[in-house]
Amino acid sequence: MTTTEKPGAELPLQQLDHVVIRFAGDSGDGMQITGNQFTHTSALVGNDLATLPDFPAEIRAPAGTRPGVSGFQLQFSSRDVHTPGDAPDVLVAMNPAALAVNIKDLKKGGIVVANTGNFKDSDLRKAQLEKNPLTDGSLEGFRVIEVDINSRVAEALSESPLSTKDKQRCKNFYTLGLMYWVYSRPLEPTMEWLATKFKNKPELVDANQKALQAGFNAGDIHELFQGHYEVPKATDLPTGTYRNIMGNQALAMGLVAGAKLANLQPVLGSYPITPASTILESLAAYKHYGVVTIQAEDEIAAICAAIGASYAGALGMTSTSGPGMALKGEAMGLAVSTELPLVIVDIQRAGPSTGMPTKVEQSDLLQSIFGRNGDTPMPVIAVSSPTDAFALAIEACRIAVQYMTPVILLSDNFVANGAEPWRLPSMDDLKPFPASFVSKPEGHQTYKRDARGSRPWVKPGTAGMEFRIGGLEKDTDGNISIDPDNHRSMTDQRHQKVQNVADSIPTPEVFGPQEGDLLILGWGSTGGIITQGVQTAQAQGHNVSRIHLTHVWPLPNGLDEIFGRFKAILIPEMNMGQMTRVMRSEMPHHNFISYPKVTGQPFLTTEIVDKIESLLSK
Repeated sequence: MTTTEKPGAELPLQQLDHVVIRFAGDSGDGMQITGNQFTHTSALVGNDLATLPDFPAEIRAPAGTRPGVSGFQLQFSSRDVHTPGDAPDVLVAMNPAALAVNIKDLKKGGIVVANTGNFKDSDLRKAQLEKNPLTDGSLEGFRVIEVDINSRVAEALSESPLSTKDKQRCKNFYTLGLMYWVYSRPLEPTMEWLATKFKNKPELVDANQKALQAGFNAGDIHELFQGHYEVPKATDLPTGTYRNIMGNQALAMGLVAGAKLANLQPVLGSYPITPASTILESLAAYKHYGVVTIQAEDEIAAICAAIGASYAGALGMTSTSGPGMALKGEAMGLAVSTELPLVIVDIQRAGPSTGMPTKVEQSDLLQSIFGRNGDTPMPVIAVSSPTDAFALAIEACRIAVQYMTPVILLSDNFVANGAEPWRLPSMDDLKPFPASFVSKPEGHQTYKRDARGSRPWVKPGTAGMEFRIGGLEKDTDGNISIDPDNHRSMTDQRHQKVQNVADSIPTPEVFGPQEGDLLILGWGSTGGIITQGVQTAQAQGHNVSRIHLTHVWPLPNGLDEIFGRFKAILIPEMNMGQMTRVMRSEMPHHNFISYPKVTGQPFLTTEIVDKIESLLSK
C-alpha cells in the first residue's frame, strides 16, 4: 500500500492492490442493487473483480431478523482475481442482524461501517442481541465507523415530495455514495443508471441521486475515515473490449449464439424457479433475434414444449433448478429415446427438496448423469464462472446438434448471480456447426447412424419421410419393437453415441508440475477458488497441481494417464462427494480423496490451502 497527497484533498489517498467489501442489510435495504452498482462502476474503472451475492433463503423473512439478512460481497483488484475473496476488508452493516451474521467473517483489523439509525432497542431484539455490539466492546480489534444513515438521508431529502418511508428507501444510495468516496469511484455511472431506471418517476431519480451525492460528500465533510483509497486499473488482463456480466446473462447469450451457429431457431420452454428464472427473463428480451420463450404452467409442460420444438426442427431448450430437474426426468428420457437435440440448463441450489433456494451446492451431478428411469445416457457439462458461461452454452448447443442428444448444462447459484468482467469474443472465434436435415427418402432409416453415432434429423411433414415418434422402443427403421436383441442393440448404440462425445473434446490441461504428490481436481464453480488456493500453496513451496473439468460426462480422454502421475487426487466439491464417487467407479485404481462442503456457501481459498497443507504434511 502506498500513500500520496492528492492535489486539492485534505485527506491522504492510499493506493491498494485489492479490496474485499461486503454490503449487508435487510432484504428491503437494497443491498443487491448497491453491490451491483459498485460492481458495475468498478468494472468501468478497469478493475478485475468477482462477486458473491447472498440472498435470504426464506421468502419474506421478518424485517430486521437474521434470516432476513441480504449480503453482497465483491473483490475488486488491480490484478487478475479468481474469487470474491475470503475475509472482507470492509463490512457495511445496515442493522444489528447484518452485523451479527457477518462480523465473524470480517478480517482482523477490518472496517465496520454501521448504520446507527437502525440500532435501537427494538432492532437489537429482532436480531436476538441482548447488548448493543457498538457499545459492549465486542467489536474491539475492528475499526468501527458509526453513521446515522437514516437521519442523514432524511436531512438530504428534506425538500423531497416523497413520503418518509420512501425517503428511507434511498439510504442504500447514500451508503453507496459514501463507499464511492472511500474507494475513489465516480458517481456518473450510477447517476445515469438511476436516470434510466426511474425515467418515468422523476421524483425517484432526484431523491436517489441526491442521496448518492450526499453520501459521497459526507466522506469529505464529516471526515469519518482517516483517508480514502484507490485501487488502480488492472493491467494484466488480456487486451480487448470488456463488459461486466452475470452468469445467467452470459449463459442466455450463449444459448442464442449457439442456436445461431447451428442455424436453428432457439425455443425455450421454462417454468420460473430460483435461481434459474433470469434465464427465461433474459431470453424473453431477445425476440428480435428470433428467440421464442414459453413460460409454461409447470416443469413437465416446459420441457415437453422444448422437445416438441426440436421435433419440429428448432433447437429446444429448457431451464430449471434441482427440484425442476426431478420433475423433468420422464420427459428427459423421452428426449433420449427419440434422440432429439435438447439443451437442459440446471442452475443448482442447496437441497434436498426445497432446501435453501438461494444458497449454493453442486449436488445435482449424480442426478444429471444417472438420475432417470432406464438407461438414459446424456452428456453433462459444467460452467465454472460467469465469464465462461457464454462459451459453454454454445458448447452444449454444439453437442446437442452434432450428436442428436439432450445435453445437461450445469451451473449453480454462485455462478448464476456472480459477476465478472467479460472480454467480448471475436466473431471469428465462434465456429458454426450448422444442423442438417434429411429430405430424401431413398435409403433412409430413422435410426441409421453416422460416424458420430447420430441419427438423421427429419422435419415432420417432409414428403415421403413419415415416421413414428414417442417413448416406445424402436428398431432401426423406426418401427415399435419389443424384440430383446433389438432393445439391447439400441441401448448400446445410445450409450456409445454419448461416449463418442469424448472424441470431440480436449484433454484438460494440468496446471503446475505434471507429476507429483497431489493433484487437485475441480469441476464447475469451484474452479476459481481452487485456482487461487493452488497458486497460494505453490507460492508457499508445496508440490501441488490442479486440473479442472468442464465436460463431466462422458469423462474426457486422457484422464487415466494423468491421474497415474500423481500419488493422490483431491476433489473439493460442494456436495457429499458425488464426483469422487464417479471417479472411483470409473477409475478405482487411483487414490481419490473426497473433500465435501455442504454449508450453502462456496469454498474459501484458505480452506483449500489448509487441506493441501494437511495432506502434504502426512
